[in-house]
Amino acid sequence: LTEGNYTEIIPQCWDYFVELMRNVTTSELCEWKVISRPYSELQRCLEFYADRLNYTYPNALAEQYIFRSHHHYFHNCTLEHPEYFDPPEDVLLAMIIAPICLIPFLVTLVIWRSKDGKAQA
Repeated sequence: LTEGNYTEIIPQCWDYFVELMRNVTTSELCEWKVISRPYSELQRCLEFYADRLNYTYPNALAEQYIFRSHHHYFHNCTLEHPEYFDPPEDVLLAMIIAPICLIPFLVTLVIWRSKDGKAQA
């Protein structure tokens, strides 16, 4: 069994996904609890036939259908309240240490400039 067979069979997965998505209203399109079943079924179907036909998964054809689902159904989904995460520890440490290291330099610069100004007067 070859890629050709997989290409011929997986449109059935898409058709089943489309059928499941008919039960989802427009306002529910971005609610994971509503779309998780159809979405998971699409992935399960694509993976099932890939496994059955001894074809690797994930693969380019399966990804095309996943991208197609995102483009067709989920392209307007964004987080209403984006989740903020702390930066990695090394970045956080650099953000803390950099200003602390600048303070002695700036103090030295101010003292040096003030002494230079007195010498000219």
